[in-house]
Amino acid sequence: MSPADTPPRKPRELPEADGDFYHFSKTLSDDDNAIRLKVRNFMEQDVAPIISGFWERDEFPFELLPGFKALEIAGLPYHGYGCAGRSTTLLGFVMMEMARVDSSMSTFFGVHTGLAMGSIYLCGSEEQKQRWLPSMARMDQIGAFALTEPDVGSGTAGGLTTTAKREGDTWILNGQKKWIGNATWCDLTVVWARDVDDGQVKGFVVDNRTAGFHVDKILHKMALRVVQNGLITLTDCRVSEADRLQNANTFKDTARVLAMTRAGVAWESVGCARGAYEHALRYAQRREQFGKPIASFQLVQDLLFRMLCNITSSQAVCVRLSQMQDQGLMRDEHASLAKGVCTVRMRETVGWARELLGANGILLDQQVGRFVADAEALYSYEGTREMNALIVGRAITGFSAFV
Repeated sequence: MSPADTPPRKPRELPEADGDFYHFSKTLSDDDNAIRLKVRNFMEQDVAPIISGFWERDEFPFELLPGFKALEIAGLPYHGYGCAGRSTTLLGFVMMEMARVDSSMSTFFGVHTGLAMGSIYLCGSEEQKQRWLPSMARMDQIGAFALTEPDVGSGTAGGLTTTAKREGDTWILNGQKKWIGNATWCDLTVVWARDVDDGQVKGFVVDNRTAGFHVDKILHKMALRVVQNGLITLTDCRVSEADRLQNANTFKDTARVLAMTRAGVAWESVGCARGAYEHALRYAQRREQFGKPIASFQLVQDLLFRMLCNITSSQAVCVRLSQMQDQGLMRDEHASLAKGVCTVRMRETVGWARELLGANGILLDQQVGRFVADAEALYSYEGTREMNALIVGRAITGFSAFV
């Protein structure tokens, strides 16, 4: 047979880029896994093709909201009020699937379903839950969560400066809130303020159209650019007593919400790391240098190994944490350990992914740079590594190192 008659060599079939190396998704029931896959398909088919453009323009893709509504996953772990009543473990997988494509979209969803709906679910009266949660579960109303202030971040427990003064059946709110996701366009915002009479932190559900409630968009962000963060200014903003969360009477109640949602941020960090890793692996499989794919080089395989180790170990932590949450065993320190360690590993992983791509790693077209930038926000919000370290340190030593 002459060389001209030699049949063309078939392209080599390469392994799929899949960060679920230990098949954690198989721990889900068939029904739960179907929901996870529905979210994955939406993120890959609807979100992935357009998200970099919105990220670059610092805009939110409102055209995606009907698709989000159709998923029917808002308030996923809550029982009643039009919510699905599924496990927090499933919610974790859903958050990971979202962040695997784009951390801004998982953050938008986490603010709405975790922080905003969660505040009402944990701290609202029965009447308040019936009033707000069904429409929020349908995503007919979108929520935000206003705790952080321009001069108060980690110190909100004792340093909150936004005030609430009661006059009859009305509360008057004054102050500012910063970095509030969804605030520029959402319908309802859960505002945390200090009661000037008893000094305790209380929660209020504020309609964004209320007089005295003003939002300025925060510009020039380098991370989570799709999330529309706002600077809220409250100037004699009058809120009815009926809109004060009836079971939010101290910062301990606020902390219950944060502990619940901190687990979701750990899952998001796994998704962010996984998205960067899978893009980097696919790139290495097709990028050629010195006449062969760089995936065949030892140092590249070592980088991929280290990325996968971080993702796999972090996902193991998250799965167990969510199981403990479903079993009623999770405490603040458990959520803090997961958030702290998973975001550190995420930051390391996305950096290695950028390194693997070389100069191409900073191009939005290659996706990885977006994960690198967004990782910086996930690393900081819902408790810095240092704050989470002190929460864990207090639990394991019996001594508080907080000032």
